[in-house]
Amino acid sequence: MKIGVMLPLGAGDGPDGGMAGWKDVRAAAEAADQSGLDSVWLADHFLYRDPEGQVFGMHDSWTLLSAIAAVTSRVELGNMVLCASFRDPGLTAKMAATLDEVSGGRLTLGVGAGWHDPEYEAFGLPTDHRVGRFTEWLEIVARLVRGETVTYEGTYYKVREANLDPAPPHQIPILVAGHRPRMMQLVAQWADAWNTAWYGAPNLQVEERLETLRQALVTANRPQEAVARTAGIIVRDPDQPSHDPNPNAIPVQDLPEISTAYQNLGVNHLIISPEPMTPTAIERIAQAKQQLAN
Repeated sequence: MKIGVMLPLGAGDGPDGGMAGWKDVRAAAEAADQSGLDSVWLADHFLYRDPEGQVFGMHDSWTLLSAIAAVTSRVELGNMVLCASFRDPGLTAKMAATLDEVSGGRLTLGVGAGWHDPEYEAFGLPTDHRVGRFTEWLEIVARLVRGETVTYEGTYYKVREANLDPAPPHQIPILVAGHRPRMMQLVAQWADAWNTAWYGAPNLQVEERLETLRQALVTANRPQEAVARTAGIIVRDPDQPSHDPNPNAIPVQDLPEISTAYQNLGVNHLIISPEPMTPTAIERIAQAKQQLAN
């Protein structure tokens, strides 16, 4: 069982619930790298507007992930997940190949169709046919990072004899997040890994989502082991104050037992959103992982 952590991205993730800066992101990433965790992840948003209308700003996740690649040496790197609407498929594939070079082959390209309308509207992005757009985008990206020369003419995207030069030095795994039928078809067709989130202890919804993946792979005639199962969970360090704590968060001391429960369901990789997102909380998660290993 691999265990990784989400890193601070912006408003609400910094000290005392304020804006996280690069120094906060770097400290959290280095704590994960040095303490024995398996991966670090960043969300991908322009902004978040809550139901009351309050807007929370964010740094650009890909720029931060590139910087993290340069200051860490061991942990796997990924986005949870990169929004297809924000970057065209050729640019995304090119960035992925370059970041894989910088990181020495540690990148997982986590992608999704996007969902948060306020950030689309703020930056003039289309909100229609998100899954249709993602279907075309994902095929182009997947074929490019897997070494093909791609000619594709769709409704939303067109490329002609496009390839990556230089090619990625390693095989870049693609992770897709989603659970609805059309998204699961895309997972079964193109993904090396799949994510469902956010939970506390495993529950009936987790089991149902895992079953949707199993069925999608059967329908696509792909082996079950071809797609790794990842799950996002929320873990609280009760010894540190947490701004706006999530009621579903599990205490860090329960992580070994909870990890075993997820593993028994077939989950290969837990991606933890720590409360709070501090180096101390991350180190405590790593200590709990070590207990699992023992």
